[in-house]
Order: sequence, then structure tokens, then C-alpha cells
Amino acid sequence: MTLSTSSNFAKPDDAFRAIVEAHRGLSDAQSADLDAALVLILANHIGDIAVLREAITLARRGVIDAQQQQQQQQQQQ
Repeated sequence: MTLSTSSNFAKPDDAFRAIVEAHRGLSDAQSADLDAALVLILANHIGDIAVLREAITLARRGVIDAQQQQQQQQQQQ
């Protein structure tokens, strides 16, 4: 199995909205716990360590790239 990075949802906005709504009314700590639980549940559903590692790499790269862009913007101001 390979990591799919294109949307598999008929209505991707509905999927995003469901995730956002799941966090409504939660504290920051509860929200982080929800994210962790959701990641573990979905990782188990995937059941392929190679795909999971690929997803982790992609997610980390996105977080690091976003942070670097933010730092560059702050330096330009």
C-alpha cells in the first residue's frame, strides 16, 4: 500500500468540518488528547508501518516548513 495524499472524500469540506467540530468545547489539553487518540485509531486502521512512516515524514515536513516560513516572514518585518 502507498500513502494517498489526494482526497478520498466525496465531500472533503465535510471531513474537515467533522474534525473541527470534534474539538469544539474542548480545552487545549483535551483537544491534544483527541488528536492523539484519533491518530492512533487511524494508524491502527491503516495497519501498514511503511505507510504510517511515510505519513509521519510528510506531516513533520509540513510542520517544519510552515514554521520556517513563519520565521522568515517575521525576519522580513
